[in-house]
Amino acid sequence: MKKLLTVSLLGLAVAAASSAQARDYDHVRIGVDVPYEPMEYRTPEGELTGFDIELGNELCERIDVTCEWIEQEWDGIIPGLMSRNYDAIMSSMTINDERRQTVLFSDPYFTPPSAWFAPSSSELEETTEESLEGKTIGVQRGTLQDNYVTDMYGSVADISRYSTADDMVLDMEAERLDILFLDYPVGKATLLDSDNRDYRVVGETITEPKKYFGDGFGIAFRKRDEALADRFNDALAEVQQDGTYDEIYNRYFSESKKNAE
Repeated sequence: MKKLLTVSLLGLAVAAASSAQARDYDHVRIGVDVPYEPMEYRTPEGELTGFDIELGNELCERIDVTCEWIEQEWDGIIPGLMSRNYDAIMSSMTINDERRQTVLFSDPYFTPPSAWFAPSSSELEETTEESLEGKTIGVQRGTLQDNYVTDMYGSVADISRYSTADDMVLDMEAERLDILFLDYPVGKATLLDSDNRDYRVVGETITEPKKYFGDGFGIAFRKRDEALADRFNDALAEVQQDGTYDEIYNRYFSESKKNAE
């Protein structure tokens, strides 16, 4: 009887601790992979900024918590969440079925296309198995772009995987790569908007199939933290309704639409 009572009390204590943990956050650590301008990057003065950062700080203010941004390379960003190195991930993470098996997502807050980028001098005009045969494609390791390129072109092209977009661009500048596949906003800010680089988009931007490109960017939480996710969802709906989202968006994107086309 005592053993059963002890087990029952322990279960209640664990449940109560879990509930309090989800309910009583006043300091939220957010994992982010830097740099991916305009989403998350550092200014020349070292200040962390970008669309994700500014929107995330606004959401934290709305739910009355202190935000702390924790930098983490992409290939370890979900394991870091599960290991409690931080409480959420807000780093341009695409919502898809594979990740839903591990994490709980907020409502989508941004829906970008992906795009192919090559030097303006490149002879590539389209991205087909025939045109990419024997070419070397650069992608960020562990991303949806990596998965898409591997499945679609891995049998005909060489795929080089990188931890950061900066490393990828360096190899492109050194002519070790023929073409890159990136989130369009990142490629635009890094390559198209640079005064020192001459690049163009090859073919159309890509948002399908959903198997790879998912349902937009979301904030990732541990599945037990439903209450925390709900608070962020409420704040996200609020900033979208009162115009704050559009104000932040317009500071980082020159397009008039929220979804680049």
